Amino acid sequence: MIQDRLDPDALDWTKGDGLLPVVVQDAASLRVLMLGYMNRAALEQTRRSGHVTFYSRSKRRLWTKGETSGHVLELVSVDVDCDADTLLVMARPQGPTCHLQRPSCFPDAPADALGALDAVIADRAASPQAGSYTARLFESGVRRIAQKVGEEGVETALAGVVQDEEALLGEAADLVYHLLVLLRARGLGLDAVRRVLDERASPGR
Repeated sequence: MIQDRLDPDALDWTKGDGLLPVVVQDAASLRVLMLGYMNRAALEQTRRSGHVTFYSRSKRRLWTKGETSGHVLELVSVDVDCDADTLLVMARPQGPTCHLQRPSCFPDAPADALGALDAVIADRAASPQAGSYTARLFESGVRRIAQKVGEEGVETALAGVVQDEEALLGEAADLVYHLLVLLRARGLGLDAVRRVLDERASPGR
């Protein structure tokens, strides 16, 4: 949901002749997806529709990302920088963002692997695919998934004591994966865990 504190009248629309540069970031993987521009109308339409809309400088009109391909950017939030002249949009991409069918217009843009994995797991929960191990886990129910987390936890602990680093890392990856599946089966996700960690990292704790 868009941040309520964003006030369009407080933005500096003068520097770019009524346009603000907009950095778009994947809300799950934190990968930078693209750079665009918004005028007031584009920002208003973005907030109203929930789909990220830009002002196309070449077409000289509003342009909603994915209006022809269907690969829209679902709005999560909008933030503004310290000079009030640049926007940061967090979005959930519905397909590749780049016209070259890449996830990002910046081919080497880094991404958080955990966030990307969590997004895939969420997609499998919403749209099960035949032959998917993740889908079979969801079908088995919370108890079975929790049992798998327990099994992977024991295997990770044992690897930490008696196996080499490669084995430990492999078991740790399995544990994290199954834990993310368990969270999603309970209607939660990585963002919820991040919020708890952020709270615990706050000053005074």
